[in-house]
Amino acid sequence: MKPAQLLRIFLPCFMVLAISLPASAAITLYDKEDTTFRTDGFFNTFYARSDSDNEISSIKSGFNQTQSRIKMGFLPNYIGFNFSKQAGDLKLGGRSSFWVTINDSDTSPVSTGIDVRQFYGTVDGDWGQVLFGKDFGLFNRTNIFLDEILTGFGKNGGIDTDGVSFGNIGSGYTYPLPSAQITYRSPTINGFKLAVGLIDPARTNAAADSEETIPRIEGELTFNRTFDKVAITAWTGFLTQTSESNISGNVESQGISYGLQAKFAGFSLTGSGFTGEGLNTSLGAFGTVLNNIDSDGYLVQGSYTYDKFRFVASYGITELDSSVKKEDETIIGAVFYSVNDYLKLVAEYSVETYSEGNLEDVTDTIALGASLSF
Repeated sequence: MKPAQLLRIFLPCFMVLAISLPASAAITLYDKEDTTFRTDGFFNTFYARSDSDNEISSIKSGFNQTQSRIKMGFLPNYIGFNFSKQAGDLKLGGRSSFWVTINDSDTSPVSTGIDVRQFYGTVDGDWGQVLFGKDFGLFNRTNIFLDEILTGFGKNGGIDTDGVSFGNIGSGYTYPLPSAQITYRSPTINGFKLAVGLIDPARTNAAADSEETIPRIEGELTFNRTFDKVAITAWTGFLTQTSESNISGNVESQGISYGLQAKFAGFSLTGSGFTGEGLNTSLGAFGTVLNNIDSDGYLVQGSYTYDKFRFVASYGITELDSSVKKEDETIIGAVFYSVNDYLKLVAEYSVETYSEGNLEDVTDTIALGASLSF
């Protein structure tokens, strides 16, 4: 199926293609008797101008297209609420966050969708934490959390679509779709922290008799330590799920993610990647049936922060080993300016090259925007 066809079919899903970001500050609404209740939020809007040659698109093949949009960046606008209470030796908590799109003007101007990505409770003790409810997955989680353009725009992901831009989804990492889960996180020991979760399985097999006899299992091991003023973050993760069928055979979904980030005196260098089979590289780990197709991707980024400016250079690519080789490559240059702790201005230029065999679509995007967080 052509990328443009997938885009139209899964357009409603694209409204949820982003990841949560801890706000730079939060407003405390209640803090009394070992109980706290806080709220945080994020707002952003970009002017984005894209030029695409559309060689592969089945509808616009051979026609160049220039489109100017006023739309959200990689993160949609959201508001979140956080609860915590000390109850003896246990700390009880929870979070709910509500995400909205501002890009419904074309299609449904008075029916903005609200997406609940997080609605979970937590129990913390000396032994670690248990999270139960809906949250983002663990596979490729840190890959995307540490993306330098997380609060920027990235690649457009379809210049006529509603919802968010795509950042580097499909060009270096998959998206850890919010899912129902029961996840355990260990205490931090010598810089190491382990998370393992049972995730509500996805129907990756199209056969009528397909079944998932056990949940999907995801995990991630992270390491954080500072050595002689160099801050190091390293991680590796995994995913495994089997969707069984006597009619068409099993779909084995497996993956390994990894990465390393080093920071020193305003400089930051990050490299991350993944390899797997049976993964959906654009909509996340799942979303469409890809059978047992192999996929690989990596992302390399460098940044330098000087005073209120942060300069970013980014290169990411994902390859699918299908009957026709497919690649999605994105190059991004960005400048972030912090007006203060809450307001940031962003300027970006990106070039996305999507290829299928000898054909390719090239999309150039200039994005200028602002974000406000509390």
